[in-house]
This record gives sequence, C-alpha cells and structure tokens, in this order.
Amino acid sequence: MHSRLVADLSNNALIGVTGDDAAAFLHGQFTNDVASLGAGEAQWNGWCSPKGRLLATFLLLRTGDRFLMVLPAEIAPGIAKRLKMYVLRSKVKIVEESELYACIGIAGPEAAKSVADHWGAAPAAMRSAERDGAICVGLGGGRFLALVPPKAAPAMWDLLASAEARGGEEEWEWTSIQAGIPTIVAATQEAFVPQMANLDLVGGVSFTKGCYPGQEIVARTQYRGGLKRRMALAHLAGGDRPAPGQSVYSSAFGDQSAGTIVNAAPAPGGGFDALVVAQLESLSKGDLRLGSPDGPRLEIRRQPSAPAGGA
Repeated sequence: MHSRLVADLSNNALIGVTGDDAAAFLHGQFTNDVASLGAGEAQWNGWCSPKGRLLATFLLLRTGDRFLMVLPAEIAPGIAKRLKMYVLRSKVKIVEESELYACIGIAGPEAAKSVADHWGAAPAAMRSAERDGAICVGLGGGRFLALVPPKAAPAMWDLLASAEARGGEEEWEWTSIQAGIPTIVAATQEAFVPQMANLDLVGGVSFTKGCYPGQEIVARTQYRGGLKRRMALAHLAGGDRPAPGQSVYSSAFGDQSAGTIVNAAPAPGGGFDALVVAQLESLSKGDLRLGSPDGPRLEIRRQPSAPAGGA
C-alpha cells in the first residue's frame, strides 16, 4: 500500500436526512443503533428489504441534527426514493446532497499526518472533525473520508498534492476490500443478509435495538444457526476481473453456485483482490472458481473474521 493515497470518490453520493423525527425514523429503518449515534460520530450501516436482504450498505454520519448517508451514486436515487415512502407523517426530510460536497478518500500510513495538517488532528475511527465547512471522518486502519465544499475542493487537492499516489474509485475500493467493508451495488442488491456480508463483524448491525425491515430474519439467522455463507477476502491472478454479482463455484457444489462476488479491484501487485460471499464449506476447502466450475481459481487470503481497519 502507498504511504499516502488520495482518491477522488465522485462515484459516491450523499443523502441528507433532517427533521425532528430523523433519528427515530432512521433507527426504525436501518440495521444499526442510530438512536445512540451522537453528533460528530459515524457508523457502518445497512438497509434491508422485508426479507432481510441488503438493499444498501453505507457510512452514516451525524453532524449536529443532520444525518448524512455516503453510498454508491448508482443506487442512491433509488434508495432515497424508497426511504421517502416510509416517512408518512414523520417530521423527516430526505434530500440528495451530493452537490454540497466533494468526496475525497485519504489512506495509508501517512494519511493521518495529511489529515492533521488541515483539521488539526486526525479523528479516531468512527469520529469526525470539521473545519471551514469541510468534514473528515476516521474510518480506522489509516483510512479517512473527507467531505469538502466544492469551492474549497481545489485548495484541498493542492494541500494533498504531495501524496505518493493520486487515484480514484478503484484504488479506494481496494483499501475497502482489504478492510473487509462490503459495498452493495445495483448488481448485488437483495443478494445477502447482513451477516453473509460480514456487516456484523464491522459493527454495522445491532442485535439489541428494536424492529426494522427484515429484523426478524436477521435475528433468526444470528441466533438459530442458519448462517451457511460468509464473506472472505480472495485474490485472482491474471486479467479476468471479477464483477459484483458474478457467481463462484466449488467442487463441493458441482454446477450449483457456491457464492457471489461482492466487490473487486485491481491489486497493487497484479491480478485482483475481491470480497466473496460463499458457502462455508467451500471456503474451508479453498477451491473456489470464478464464473464456472472450471473457471479461474480464487485464492482465499482471509477467512471470515473481524477485519483489520473495519472499526
């Protein structure tokens, strides 16, 4: 990994949620304990269908009385529209606010120094700092997300111009993959319950809060031993890039799919690193193949466990 990566994350979108009932409303919709989220704090979170399948995973940040969801731009309009359907008479306003900020990812062993140069101190994991209208969120593992007003973005880029590597969504996605953070995109919506994608292992699921869509299924999966798939880190050599939603296969399951690619990105040393949700039996055998039973071999590099930098 570069000592300091600065990445343009314009592929992300922001959804703002405000109003007297915003905290209670979101608490009743999302997988995490939004009611306990204080100003200046953030959490990984998910939103499920009534069947307990993830429609989105995202970073949720609270700034004062406003909540900001950071999620892929390709699914943001649909998520905002669907959320609005549940507002009913609640005093809640849901607005896409992507135009208010430029999203910049900062990662690497020297990332904290870059952040401290502007914000005075690097925020701890799942905490934020604000200065001159710009917000920086600590994600843990030497990763930070900066939300910068467009007028201030050029100056911010100049400040970070000495970074060893300038990149974009692919370079940043690789750091997320290494941290074990799943990103649901259009191709994987409703493919996984939260535990399949290890959302519980990165602190994105509360099992003590009240009801939310799909909560009964998520709880049953947790407490009745019904989880047969988990997410692992894998590597694929060569030039065949895995795609989100692509099936993987194992000798233990023959022609039947044994799992699904969640996210993938080019690896610095060549090939691709990917997060893959697969049958536990196939993960233990380590014989996953991409696309077909005789497709390219996926090397399992980390089995399901609490990932480094996942906060």
